[in-house]
Amino acid sequence: MAAPASNLRINADRLWDSLMEMAKIGPGVAGGNNRQTLTDEDGEGRALFQKWCEEAGCTMGLDTMGNMFARYEGTDPDALPVFVGSHLDTQPTGGKYDGILGVLGGLELLRSMNDLGVKTKHPIVVTNWTNEEGTRFAPAMLASGVFAGMHTQDWAHAREDAEGLKFGDELARIGWKGDEPVGERKMHAFFELHIEQGPILEAEGKDVGVVTHGQGLSWTQVTVTGKDAHTGSTPMPMRKNAGLGMARMLEQVEEIAWSHKPDAVGAAGHIDVYPNSRNVIPGKVVFTVDFRSPQLDVIKDMETRFKAAAQKIADDMGLGVEFEKVGGFDPVEFDEGCVTAVRNAAERLGYSHRNIVSGAGHDACWINRMAPTAMVMCPCVDGLSHNEAEEISKEWAAAGADVLMHAVLETAEVQG
Repeated sequence: MAAPASNLRINADRLWDSLMEMAKIGPGVAGGNNRQTLTDEDGEGRALFQKWCEEAGCTMGLDTMGNMFARYEGTDPDALPVFVGSHLDTQPTGGKYDGILGVLGGLELLRSMNDLGVKTKHPIVVTNWTNEEGTRFAPAMLASGVFAGMHTQDWAHAREDAEGLKFGDELARIGWKGDEPVGERKMHAFFELHIEQGPILEAEGKDVGVVTHGQGLSWTQVTVTGKDAHTGSTPMPMRKNAGLGMARMLEQVEEIAWSHKPDAVGAAGHIDVYPNSRNVIPGKVVFTVDFRSPQLDVIKDMETRFKAAAQKIADDMGLGVEFEKVGGFDPVEFDEGCVTAVRNAAERLGYSHRNIVSGAGHDACWINRMAPTAMVMCPCVDGLSHNEAEEISKEWAAAGADVLMHAVLETAEVQG
């Protein structure tokens, strides 16, 4: 495959202006965004994205999970398309770049091709995957998961939010439920541009992260049961304190993750204490343990060791404990050819870069099962994400989008 000329660049100002324009839809309370999936704001963001794509010469497809596919024709209509994209939905207190950079970076790629008169053999499709965040409707990466055959559509459409509203009903309500059967599109390759959501690239002064692997993830919900009792009148030896049991179990989470340093991580992010009253010893605690590693055997070891340790703590304290696996996916190794295309693009363009493992889940992790896939990452300030203070620079966004464009053009076989 011929490499694109090294002087090809995206329009950095236009990409940045598009990011800022999209950020006006569903503004947060502290400078970020609240554009949760299948809300009216999500529908408004989708409409703007479709308008921009059609202005760039694309035709828009929409499947029954609400996934959007903006197709830009190549010189060979029978060639399988190269897909590029991410997601437009945000956390309730999300930033302006998580996911959005990958979608609008893909759009900017097409706009720049128009400006530069560049053609490719393979069509290029820019994708907005529905409900990547998984905040309103669990789990995360829901629609790309259905596309990749990890979930059934009926199960996904029946997912409920905190108010009991169903995914399928809300998708239809905002007007973004298409007729195209989900998962039927075939891909030549898939590329996703994303902010790192971690501190490594900024700390090392690197322009670009070449993502070689995606961490595997294991979520285990733990329910510890003791006995509600008065904090003032119950003697210490007679207590069955579920909160104390949880605290000792969380120490085990920390120790187990540290034992697999530097790549393994572990924490409990979701904790509910009952009855959550200042003068009642907790009789029940529910929390979720999140273990991650790029190695499957490490994840399994952490799961096994934690359950054994937590069971012993519960037995020693006279508490009950139950474990439920509520989410997870195996580690991902991205396609060597696509990863090489990303690395070659960074080198051709003169951007500093390093290999990196994605610590978060992304739509690319599911699509990797369907087609050769790779990811490009750019730094974010202090590694902060899923926070309204999330920030990147115009230069970082441009470097990531430049590398994305070159990797896609090489894979889609730039003509001339």
